[in-house]
Amino acid sequence: MRIWFQKHTVEGRTPLLDKLYAEHLALVSAPGTTVEIHTLPAETYGTALPEHLVGYGEIGLLFGHYFTQTAVTAERDGCAAWISGAGQDPGLAAARSRVSIPVVGYGDAVWQAARMERHRLGVLGFIPHLAEPITENIRAAGADLASYQIVERGADVVQRALAHDFEPFLDAYTEAARQAAKAGAQWLVPAEGIPNVILVHLRVHELHGLPVIDPGGLAIKTAEHLCELRALNITARSNAGYWMRRPPQAAVEHAERVLLGKVIGD
Repeated sequence: MRIWFQKHTVEGRTPLLDKLYAEHLALVSAPGTTVEIHTLPAETYGTALPEHLVGYGEIGLLFGHYFTQTAVTAERDGCAAWISGAGQDPGLAAARSRVSIPVVGYGDAVWQAARMERHRLGVLGFIPHLAEPITENIRAAGADLASYQIVERGADVVQRALAHDFEPFLDAYTEAARQAAKAGAQWLVPAEGIPNVILVHLRVHELHGLPVIDPGGLAIKTAEHLCELRALNITARSNAGYWMRRPPQAAVEHAERVLLGKVIGD
């Protein structure tokens, strides 16, 4: 089983981050599963991390379009599932209308699990601008959000952790967890993938008495589970309805070339 994991960062900008992602996803995947990590084109941004870009809806739409196109590429390349590996789940809804393979979101996997198990969420984020889209996604999923805490000095402590200085990171996230617990949260969820892999690396599974959920790991296990259900013919993708009917591939490629390629080229 091959799973395409689409990240929201550029490979090589932060070596420790690349290493932590590779180690984590290899650890949580089942024997026989290969997780292929894909990142953004190097020209997308020039900084170490893209947090200065993700707070704009217009740019978010461009990221979402790119992510959706990678889902199409993943299916054509023979991958069994595709994962949108960013907290705001770029391209998730559109990808589900474009491909037949299971499509899973970093955030959505948690929101669905929390709704099913009826746990109140305490989201811990270091990028303030992502609070709005992630909160909207949680509400759309029908999950119960008790608290969305913006980690104090979040960008700074994350950058320091990526330089192997973990103490300020742990202090800041512990304080945010305390505030989330005070607000009634039952599950703690790192809003973004970067602090999540740092917490996994540090083997932090609990903060202030509350469990810390691993969205990246849950996304991998959800994708594997959906693929296994389809292999057993327990579930299947519906071809009914406006979004699910599959058009002729030649028609899709022609529309992409004319409507998208031409506009982007101009």
